[in-house]
Amino acid sequence: MKASAALGGVRILLVDDEPHILEFLEMGLIGEGCQIKLADDGRKALAAAEAFQPHVIILDVMLPGMNGMEVCRELKAAGSDAAVIMLTARDEVGDRVEGLRIGADDYMAKPFSFEELLARILARVRNQFPGLLGEVSAGPFRLDDRKRRITYEGTPLALSPTEYDLLRLLIQKNGTVLSKSTILSLVWDYDFGGQDNIVEVYIRSLREKLGDKEHRLIRTLRGAGYRLDLP
Repeated sequence: MKASAALGGVRILLVDDEPHILEFLEMGLIGEGCQIKLADDGRKALAAAEAFQPHVIILDVMLPGMNGMEVCRELKAAGSDAAVIMLTARDEVGDRVEGLRIGADDYMAKPFSFEELLARILARVRNQFPGLLGEVSAGPFRLDDRKRRITYEGTPLALSPTEYDLLRLLIQKNGTVLSKSTILSLVWDYDFGGQDNIVEVYIRSLREKLGDKEHRLIRTLRGAGYRLDLP
């Protein structure tokens, strides 16, 4: 069994200024079911991390302008709970100590094995986001990220991939009001160019599939957004 068997649905931000490394990692991790965003410098990485809310950040140390150490320091100071795995072309003890001191969760020296990187990603996700792995129960819902299946009151829901991602987000953020812009950034793309009425369309579809005619489960807060209220 591959170490990456449970990585479906994990959001990963890849930060490196070498295009061939970004392309290689992106292709490999998409093949493992991960959702991927790319950044080739430190400032773009910080903006992408805020919008994409990744579970894992693969962060190169040697970046133009703002280096990986500075990016990691700012991420942690801002309260990011993403697992940071730092990459470096130099396998120096001083670099590893400094990276771990400022909040990095793991460290790998280039060149590295893709299988080892997958194993380290899985270890960080298992440690920091255990709810992503296997089945999770939340009120009347049961989520299985490996099969991308959500069961409601014992009945599997027939969901499109986008409906799955949206309902999963609502369940994870139970009780929290999510604005349309936040939903667009997390379910679609942080630079999504469409109109926000697409959120209304998908919310309406979810309500129909859940039998939520009176909107007691998925509530609309006018001018604010949507909130899931689990019984």
